[in-house]
Amino acid sequence: MEGIQGKVVAVTGASSGIGEATALRLAASGAKVVLGARRVDRLASVVERITAVGGEAVAVETDVRSREALHALVASARSRFGRLDVLHQNAGSMAVSPFDALDVDGWQQMVDVNLVGVLNGIAAALPVFREQGFGHFVHTASTSAHRIVPAQGVYAATKTAVRVLSEALRQEAGPDLRVTVVSPGFTATEGVTKTDDPEQRAALEARMAAIAMPADAVAAAVAYAIAQPAGVDVGEVIIRPTAQD
Repeated sequence: MEGIQGKVVAVTGASSGIGEATALRLAASGAKVVLGARRVDRLASVVERITAVGGEAVAVETDVRSREALHALVASARSRFGRLDVLHQNAGSMAVSPFDALDVDGWQQMVDVNLVGVLNGIAAALPVFREQGFGHFVHTASTSAHRIVPAQGVYAATKTAVRVLSEALRQEAGPDLRVTVVSPGFTATEGVTKTDDPEQRAALEARMAAIAMPADAVAAAVAYAIAQPAGVDVGEVIIRPTAQD
């Protein structure tokens, strides 16, 4: 895709789901991708798929809850490819449950991954983007940031916070940086069913089987935003299955 060729893109949560699909799509369009996730074996597999067809990719073990890990991811992009054009902050946790379940550990995990992880990425990449005079943040939020449903209160709160801080960042970014929020609806990824609440897991699995869209549909939205000319900033893309409420 024109506008993506040659760009250096770092993607968190790249070992599966939306992150993996985005990495594959961008690499196929000529981007050089730096893939971050905790599961290095899965990352290695994605890198192999990309390089096997002539793409350029590197894997970096990354836990977004760690400031140092995000700095290492950004540094790896610069050392390997000389710069960083885009940071796609996609890593997420969906440890959903009703408030009465009192899953405080799950609440903390969602705050740490979904919100603090994005802030860690901003802290790592923003000085680099300022120094370069260009850069693009792409943040994965959710339609839960627009419509709250039972059992997803904390998850929705973290994703709403991502939308808010992204808009604030956009306003401060100036004319040389871009900030995009991609808000997917129900998507067929393994992360959707990672909750420890068995009732919620069963409900999510059934709904995913019934209506979920493929992860590549979200990847296409990310690619669209990245492909725009430098002076065009796609603020937010909301993408959902047509069957979703």
